[in-house]
Amino acid sequence: MIAKLTGILDDFGPDWAVIDVHGVGYLVFCSVRTLTALGNRGDACVVHTEMQVSETDQRLIGFTSAGERAWFRLLTHVQGVGSKVALAILSALTVEELQRACAGGDSAMIARANGVGPKLAARIVNELKDKAGGMVFGTGAAGVSLSGGGLVAEVSVAADAVSALQNLGFKPAVAAQAVAQAIEELGEGGELGALVRVALKKAAG
Repeated sequence: MIAKLTGILDDFGPDWAVIDVHGVGYLVFCSVRTLTALGNRGDACVVHTEMQVSETDQRLIGFTSAGERAWFRLLTHVQGVGSKVALAILSALTVEELQRACAGGDSAMIARANGVGPKLAARIVNELKDKAGGMVFGTGAAGVSLSGGGLVAEVSVAADAVSALQNLGFKPAVAAQAVAQAIEELGEGGELGALVRVALKKAAG
């Protein structure tokens, strides 16, 4: 599975970008917010990706952060939410706004996204409210979102690391920021012990 691309923004359109990685162009479908963050043609960029495979299609979905990708995965677990609808929601709302909308039961905010009616918005809020309530956002440069939701393993590890730092006496915001910075340093998929050790140094420093 392709988890991340680091390369040059070769071309882009309304909902896609081509990332040139050492001469190979990867077509990546993205939200409007992600496309805006990628910059201009010829700019260096990093895209976190999710591979989607069906009987009739195979595509890469791109995100500016692992946190945005985590929300995409959560959204697409809701019945009636495919990749296009999930990207429309992530185009209309930041991950922080999406978290607040779900945690606060604000389906009207979700319904601002193109293609999302009141019934679907209510279903999204109802199914993700408990998960959103446990979300903790770091304030690091990568804007990493950390979640206690069991649907996304890598995000669950990050949430456990945040909890570990809080148990050691660090405030939630400090713990979240330290873990976000540790993820930047170690990369995704790191073990909990290593993540806690690096995050502890960040928080103490």
